[in-house]
Amino acid sequence: MEAVEKALRSLGYPSVRIPFTKNLKFFIKKMESARVAVAFNLCESVDEDPKLAWHPAALLELLGIPFTGSPSTAIMLATDKLLTKRLIMANGIRTPNYLVYIGQENFNTASLRFPVIIKPRFEDASIGIDQESIFEEEKTLRSGLKEFSERFGHLLIEEYITGREFNISLLGHPVAKALPVAEIDFSSFPEGLYPIVGYRAKWEKNSFEYNHTPRVFPDDLPHGLVKKLNDTALSCFHLFQIRDYGRVDIRVDAHERIYVLEVNANPCLSPDAGLAAASYEAGMEYAELVKKLVDYTAQRTVQNDHKVSRVSG
Repeated sequence: MEAVEKALRSLGYPSVRIPFTKNLKFFIKKMESARVAVAFNLCESVDEDPKLAWHPAALLELLGIPFTGSPSTAIMLATDKLLTKRLIMANGIRTPNYLVYIGQENFNTASLRFPVIIKPRFEDASIGIDQESIFEEEKTLRSGLKEFSERFGHLLIEEYITGREFNISLLGHPVAKALPVAEIDFSSFPEGLYPIVGYRAKWEKNSFEYNHTPRVFPDDLPHGLVKKLNDTALSCFHLFQIRDYGRVDIRVDAHERIYVLEVNANPCLSPDAGLAAASYEAGMEYAELVKKLVDYTAQRTVQNDHKVSRVSG
């Protein structure tokens, strides 16, 4: 958030930080008093509830205030891992096989191939995902389900895909383009430690995982693989109606089969996060990335004003 504010100042845009909570009267009052013309939507949850992550965008839509990034529908769909899975599969895009666990006693895992990984249905930022989330047999899975369910509610039990992991960031309006393909380098992981980007890898700076999951931009990927990665990511971008920027996380197995792990309609905009890193790899400084997002929003606003003028006339 501080980095975005700093970039806006360097670009000559005045800004004010307004927190979004369940106290909507306070938020609306602040927006009105600050006379906000354009909002930078940096909300990833509301009062630490990830299920409400799409509500800030929805309220801005109701208030008629232009904002950066995806519309509320895209954020809602992508935040719900179950809806994400169903939408992806319905459109012929490969994703790991899975089951939903909501606490049912007669939970049949016969359709799953072990090992499997437990993922909270609604959490973001790898919350609830780590080495302890992976189970190699049904017996240990059943013993762990209750604890995970008590902590996170509804769960997805997903087949673990062995292979390389890629992040494809996308940027642009009205047409998005794929930025350079990033790969998570797991080469330092010892045998017995599953190569995943879990909570420790993202947030615990003193952990082994955090220090041994660097993001790299390989320049020796086969052209055919790059095309498949980009085409899949762009298909997800359009399928979820993502806007301005997004990120798709993908696993590729030994047979170069692509599995979409996650579609992120509102990825982190920190300078050290994936979107900014991919932008920099493409030759774009951070302030330029921020300016593009402001320009996209301004462009939409002008287009919408023209549409209203034509209808009114």
